[in-house]
Amino acid sequence: MTFSLVARCAETGMFGVAISSSSPAVAARCSFARAGVGAVASQNVTDPSLGPLALDLMEQGLTAAEAVEHVRKQGKFIEYRQVLAVDKAGGTAIHSGPNSLGIWTQAEGLDVASGGNLLANNGVCQAIVDGFAASLGHLGDRLIAAMRAGLAAGGEAGPVHSAGMKIVDKVSWPVADLRCDWSEDCPIENIAAAWEIYKPQLDAYVQRALDPREAPSYGVPGDE
Repeated sequence: MTFSLVARCAETGMFGVAISSSSPAVAARCSFARAGVGAVASQNVTDPSLGPLALDLMEQGLTAAEAVEHVRKQGKFIEYRQVLAVDKAGGTAIHSGPNSLGIWTQAEGLDVASGGNLLANNGVCQAIVDGFAASLGHLGDRLIAAMRAGLAAGGEAGPVHSAGMKIVDKVSWPVADLRCDWSEDCPIENIAAAWEIYKPQLDAYVQRALDPREAPSYGVPGDE
């Protein structure tokens, strides 16, 4: 019921996850990222505990491949799970259990991994990886480009209703965490529209948290 990618920006060290599903609030259950460590998607009959587990392992020094191998051994009902990971060196790994739903597939590239289930065809994840590789600019722009490529390649077998994008960079909280938990329209485009508004303000939000004395004004009525 889901297609996603985890990715690293080689220039900035940012990590991100983008995900979409026919199920509600997919990003709340399935997307995980930690600055300086990596990004993980845990999906398909989801066990949300596998995301933090993989990040903890990578924070201890394991590669994405080593972390996912540990998840395979430690996770319960792992034959039902899909887990995607990217580490601080850009290494990637994917576990897709044999009980993944419908047409399921996975693909990996430099700094990026994609997985999906209940897909329209087996080319969707490769299209996501190719879309990311062909894109330029901010990691958020590239994540959206990749998800659009997956949707254009067929996406899910049925309509998607939720989506999300999470980005981490240097600080302990996500610098962007945009979600559309339910929409009858295209939730990926809803996220894209929110990103266009949020992107110019991202640095200001971080600065306000670190030192509001150096932050720009809020630009709202009453803050002249």
